[in-house]
Amino acid sequence: MIEVTELRITLGTRALVDGVGFTAAAGETVALVGESGSGKTTTGLALLGELPHGARLSGEVRMAGRRPPPRGAVAYLPQHPSSVLNPVRRIGSVLRELARLHGTNVRAALGGASLPEDGEFLRRFPHQLSGGQQQRLALAQILLAAPSVLVADEPTTGQDPRTRDELAAALAALPVTKVLLSHDLDLVRRLADHVVVLRSGRVVEAGPDVLTAPRSPYARALVAAARPVRAASPGPPGGVLLEARGLTAGHGRPVLRGVDLELRGGDRLAVVGRSGSGKTTLARCLAGLHVPSGGVLTLEGRVLPARRSRRELARIQYAFQDPRATFVSGRSALDQVARTAVRLRGLASAAAAAEASELLASMGLDAATARRPARTLSGGELQRAALARALLARPDVLICDEVTSALDPLTRAEILDLLTAGPQALVLITHDPAVVARAATRVRVLEDGVLLSERSRGRPPGAGTRTRTAGSPR
Repeated sequence: MIEVTELRITLGTRALVDGVGFTAAAGETVALVGESGSGKTTTGLALLGELPHGARLSGEVRMAGRRPPPRGAVAYLPQHPSSVLNPVRRIGSVLRELARLHGTNVRAALGGASLPEDGEFLRRFPHQLSGGQQQRLALAQILLAAPSVLVADEPTTGQDPRTRDELAAALAALPVTKVLLSHDLDLVRRLADHVVVLRSGRVVEAGPDVLTAPRSPYARALVAAARPVRAASPGPPGGVLLEARGLTAGHGRPVLRGVDLELRGGDRLAVVGRSGSGKTTLARCLAGLHVPSGGVLTLEGRVLPARRSRRELARIQYAFQDPRATFVSGRSALDQVARTAVRLRGLASAAAAAEASELLASMGLDAATARRPARTLSGGELQRAALARALLARPDVLICDEVTSALDPLTRAEILDLLTAGPQALVLITHDPAVVARAATRVRVLEDGVLLSERSRGRPPGAGTRTRTAGSPR
């Protein structure tokens, strides 16, 4: 059992968390929901005794009557798994070391996280996994530690629907108390015994029926925004902008197999498929971040070189799934966003900062937030900053890799509407049906590195036929 009473966390004169309280009995799940920056992650980390540098805490956190909870009794599954995965060690060696330390079983942990148990997988490094696989690997590491309480911060980020269901089932089966921090309201409905709605660090509403019968205007708006909204019909298609022919790529093993893809001006293309199917590798090849082993990429008919010019980089921009790994922690978000306009468009620093500030404000990041060090921003705030950084290059093509995964339903809707109103073509790498419904006008399914035949918008992801594109292996 874990009890949180009148939790207050302040940083200078700012209250990050203000009077939060909840109780979860042994084996129960309490979910904290609310907009990015509402205090969910700060509350979750406080259960482990971790606070932002210079922050002050008042109130109590008890586990089975003990204050503070015993060391190691509370585990944390982070929103961004790269922060807990060792990039220079093979997966198997880390898992075996943890198993020896805690007297647990590697095979059971991999199975509980829906990961393969074969030797080829265990010999890989974390960077050779998809975002969804990295997240499940972080869960496997936690399962080996056998905690009594699990704080799960956006555990379904970057997961395809099938894997999300498997992970939800695994979390539900864990015989531990769980504190779930999530924007995924479907997951919350499935797992939570009690829901706490946070806004600006305060509890707006709490109870077992918040998502079925919300009482406060804010909770009602959150629930309403999570309902899928169909995208507007596309305008007349433009000319061919970006084209891939026979694209192959890998990471020491084949990942993409003869992919053919065409993107026209004004397109809003969603690429869907299971974690590990090659979506991120395809996106990185299109953006010039991964060199294909075969095939041709052209931009308006001109072949793109392996080493692109600044102008070519500016025309095709990439927004990463894990923005925290792409920002320098000690520098302000504003400075790093503005740097794009300096390097890729040649603007003076003052002009770049003014344009960056205006763009960040349109995404819900006010001047005070934008000037804070990147490490003090929430995952959702950093995700919006990462989008602003890419848009500031004024690209012709914007590739978005799960860029709404850390956003609450209200903010997600606002950001998608902003993106689809822009002039740039969009490539949306996503597992989220709500993103496909609201933003995409075309959908392609990637399966085992092969693009399946095109299907119309509106059919569920995975419903495409098994017909391969021309040039793909049989």
